[in-house]
Amino acid sequence: MTKLFENYKRADIEFVKAEGNYLFDSQGKQYLDFSSGIGVTNLGFHPQVKAALEKQVVEIWHTPNLYQNSLQEEVASRLIGDGNYRAFFCNSGAEANEAAIKLARKATGKQEIITFQNSFHGRTFGSMSATGQDKIKTGFGEGVPHFSYADYNDLDSVKDLVTTDTAAVMLELVQGESGVLPADSDFVTDLADFCQAQGILLIVDEVQTGMGRTGKLYSFQHYGITPDIFTLAKGLANGVPVGAMLGLEKWAYAFDYGSHGSTFGGNKLAMAASSAVLDVMLADGFLAEAGQKGDYLQAQLQQALENKSTVTQIRGLGMMIGIETNENLADIVEAARGAGLIVLTAGKNVIRLLPPLTLTKDEIDQGVTILAQVFN
Repeated sequence: MTKLFENYKRADIEFVKAEGNYLFDSQGKQYLDFSSGIGVTNLGFHPQVKAALEKQVVEIWHTPNLYQNSLQEEVASRLIGDGNYRAFFCNSGAEANEAAIKLARKATGKQEIITFQNSFHGRTFGSMSATGQDKIKTGFGEGVPHFSYADYNDLDSVKDLVTTDTAAVMLELVQGESGVLPADSDFVTDLADFCQAQGILLIVDEVQTGMGRTGKLYSFQHYGITPDIFTLAKGLANGVPVGAMLGLEKWAYAFDYGSHGSTFGGNKLAMAASSAVLDVMLADGFLAEAGQKGDYLQAQLQQALENKSTVTQIRGLGMMIGIETNENLADIVEAARGAGLIVLTAGKNVIRLLPPLTLTKDEIDQGVTILAQVFN
C-alpha cells in the first residue's frame, strides 16, 4: 500500500536514468522524451546544466535572501536583456503567478483581475482562483475573490468585465493545459493597446510558453507586445525548482522591503542551473534553430497524420504542439509509451507534445514515425 496521497494517476513505470533526450526505466527500456517532464527539461538532460549543478553543489547550494546573491543578479540581467524590468525569484510557476497578482494589486491599489476561460495559472489558492477551469477548483470551497473570466480571443468580453477597480488582465499566449490553443495575433495586440489606454496592467503567464518553448525566449516576442509583468518557471532551470516574476521598473516601488519573500527562492543551486540554461539558449542561433525545429516537427506531423481519420487538427507554436483527436487519450499515451515515446495530454481531446528544444531531426523523425503508427 502506498504511503503517498493518491492525487496523481501514476503509470506503472519509473525512470531511473537519462541521457540527452532519452529516458531509461528501471527495466532498462529506452524512451524518446516528447514531454520534457511537462515542459521542464527544455534542453533535455544537458551536460552543461549537469556540470553547473555539480560545480555549485560542491561549493554552496543555498543561502537565504538575507544576503547578497550575485547569481541572482546575473540571471536577472540576462532574463531582462534590453528590457526595463526587475526580477523576483521563487520556487514554482504558481508562486510566480502569486507574486504577479500581488504586485499588480499593490502597484495599482485595485483588486480585480480578469483572466480567461480554460486558463491555467497554478494550484495555490490565488493562482487556482485565477484559473478559468472549474475542475481545478472543485471541492476546495470559496476561492480568492475579485477574479473574473473573459472568453479567450474575444476583446469585447474583456471590456464587459472591466470596472473602475480592475488592476490587471492576465493571460497565457498559448493555453497549454486546456488543449494547446494559441492566442490570435490581432486579439493580443488590441488587448495590449486597450490595457495601456485604460491604465490596466497586462500580465503574461510564460510558465509553460517561456524559455524557448515557442521558438523565442518568451512567447510575447512573437506578438510584439511589452507586458507590465510576466512569469517564468518550468524550463528556467531545466528541472531544478525555480520560478520568476518580472515586472516593469516603474512598478518596482510596490515590492518594497518586507512586502513579499521566499525562503528557497533563487537559491544558489537553482541560479547555477538557470545560468547554465541561459548559456545554451542565448548562444548565437540556438533559439532560431529551435523555432525551425518546431516548424519542421509540425510539418512532419501534418504530413504523417493528414489522412488519419482519428486526427482532427494539429496546432501550436514552436515546440508546443497539440494533436486534436477523437481517440481515447489514455490509449494513445499508453501505445506511444509501449513503442518507446513519451507524450502528454491536454484538455479533453488533445495529445500534447513538449519535446526538448535540443531534438535532432533524426529524433523528430523517429517520434513522428511512432505517432503515425500509434494513430493507425
